[in-house]
Amino acid sequence: MGPSFNEQFDQHGAWRRAFAQQLRQLAEWMGSCELMDAAVQERLHRLEEQVRSDKVMVAFVAEFSRGKSELINAIFFASYGRRIMPASAGRTTMCPTELAYDPATPPSLRLLPIETRQAPQSLADWRLRAEQWVQIELDVDNADQLAHAFEKVSEVRRVPVEEARALGFWRDEPQEGDAAAAATAASGNPVPDEAGLVEVPRWRHALINIPHPLLKQGLVILDTPGLNAVGAEPELTINLIPQAHAVLFMLGADTGVTQSDLAIWREHLAPAGQAADARLVVLNKIDTLWDTINTPAQVQAQLDRQCRSAAEMLGMPLAQVLPVSAQKGLLAKMRHEHGLLAMSGLPQLEEALAQGIMGRRQAILRATVATGVAQLRAEAERTIHIRRRDLDEQMLELRSLRGKNAQVIDNMRGRIEQEQREFDASAARIQAVRAVHLRLLRDIFQQLGARSLKTEMSALEEALQARGLKLGARKIYIDTFSRLRKLLGSAQGSASEIHAMLGGTFRQLNAEYGFSLQAPTPPSLAPLVQELQQIEDRHLQYLGVGNTLRLVQPEFTQRLVRALGTRLRAVFEAAANELELWSKSATAQLDAQLRERKRSFARRIEAVDRIRHAASGLVERIAEIELAEQRLTEMHARLQSLTQQLLDLPRPEAGASATPTETLPA
Repeated sequence: MGPSFNEQFDQHGAWRRAFAQQLRQLAEWMGSCELMDAAVQERLHRLEEQVRSDKVMVAFVAEFSRGKSELINAIFFASYGRRIMPASAGRTTMCPTELAYDPATPPSLRLLPIETRQAPQSLADWRLRAEQWVQIELDVDNADQLAHAFEKVSEVRRVPVEEARALGFWRDEPQEGDAAAAATAASGNPVPDEAGLVEVPRWRHALINIPHPLLKQGLVILDTPGLNAVGAEPELTINLIPQAHAVLFMLGADTGVTQSDLAIWREHLAPAGQAADARLVVLNKIDTLWDTINTPAQVQAQLDRQCRSAAEMLGMPLAQVLPVSAQKGLLAKMRHEHGLLAMSGLPQLEEALAQGIMGRRQAILRATVATGVAQLRAEAERTIHIRRRDLDEQMLELRSLRGKNAQVIDNMRGRIEQEQREFDASAARIQAVRAVHLRLLRDIFQQLGARSLKTEMSALEEALQARGLKLGARKIYIDTFSRLRKLLGSAQGSASEIHAMLGGTFRQLNAEYGFSLQAPTPPSLAPLVQELQQIEDRHLQYLGVGNTLRLVQPEFTQRLVRALGTRLRAVFEAAANELELWSKSATAQLDAQLRERKRSFARRIEAVDRIRHAASGLVERIAEIELAEQRLTEMHARLQSLTQQLLDLPRPEAGASATPTETLPA
């Protein structure tokens, strides 16, 4: 059996740390060699930040009482020797809970009161307002204190129906004849007590910050509540869950796929296209099928039937439906019982996470790294090439002066000064090109800016927030996304226009001044257009019949609009950032060659002056140029070596990391 998820994540973290360290060494060396222009510096910074801050989010999604929290305990917290996340009978996780690690923040549990749902700010906005969260300090060495603190995520309040409605946990009865909506409403509302009060979560969101070995390396765990709470928080299903690299959807082996399970799957998780690879279905509580009456073969046959049935109902490959007993797996790890661990199915689930999720994540990150390093090397090689060409030109000039008199040397100095004046005169034309470039770029940023996005979303926002049924909202929604895709397409077209303009200008400068400028190819925005389509597909389910009643509630539609706006801003900002980096690459290339050419003029004039005033100056200068050419050759070889080391950095062997894992000792 291959490495567990924890072992694989350890190896991934070790690779990221080694890469970041070597990237920093490359940056220091390039700085010392004056190969660090603005574009290279920006590219290095982004690449290092991307590798250092790379997060892998694993979301656990299910209806309540399916064992999500117990599975989190079994995979990640067994070393504590007890349950850390609350996992008793009944509902435990009442609010979405994120587990991660930020070294800038002390270990803590932060809780956002449920009342914030009635405020206009989005969940992303509330994250920036630390004073609005209830914070509980955590003692990471005290398992009992951790478990007691984490029980907070289970807390509830009892409120009148009016308040539950405002918070999104109560849907009014539909009009007569609306059978589909009636079924949804009847199954979703909490049951009032004798006083007419209903139970709602005390907290809207929970953030747990602890220095767990895997969390320190970039793992983020998202534990979600059941159907009613998930559906009431659009930001969760539009922003958080779709961005998870792995989603574990949990069922009960004793119940199979229930109607509420199917509702969560169809409304929030059903994968589209390649997203199916990021979904794993966990058939939990298989120990409920173990008994002393049936033979092991009969138990296995029953389990196989449950897996096939779940796969068919959810439209998933059978290989991605994994039977597990989280409770027995946790017990086996705590007691170091290898046989019980194997029976629990937990090792197979960890291996599926390791090989599938982590394998894909590593491949994506390595591909990004390879592209970034190749671009860095190309930028630096271009500068080295310019310097070598200038040295070659100086060498030809100096060798032509051998045996010449003072008049010839003075004439050469005059010719160099004339070239310099002509070159300086071209500055106005280059500045004009810059001005056009910046104007076109400014137009792109306006297309992708917050004001443009707000304008495009205004019709949809108005339609969703209108009173009554949102009968025409679906068409307005589709039209809005059509316009948003056109905006990205227009930005792509404008980038192509800039590329064509720069290409023509660069060819003229290359011909007139011997530059080696090459307009970089603009980035493709196709992946962001695809992401826009995924957002549209994911968000469209909120406009279906099942959410007719929710859409009548102004508080819910406001949360829906805010969640959608947050996600779309992220897409458009990503597009603007890509185009900005591309633009910097083009202008920095021009700046670098202008700078090198000015230095070349200064060195040529200095060399001629030295030769004119000293007989030995010619020989010395030729020797200096030969040495400089040798150093450039060495510099180029060093660049090749450092960048190739980054590309060839091997994955650490299993067990090489010093970070402890949750696996059983041999």
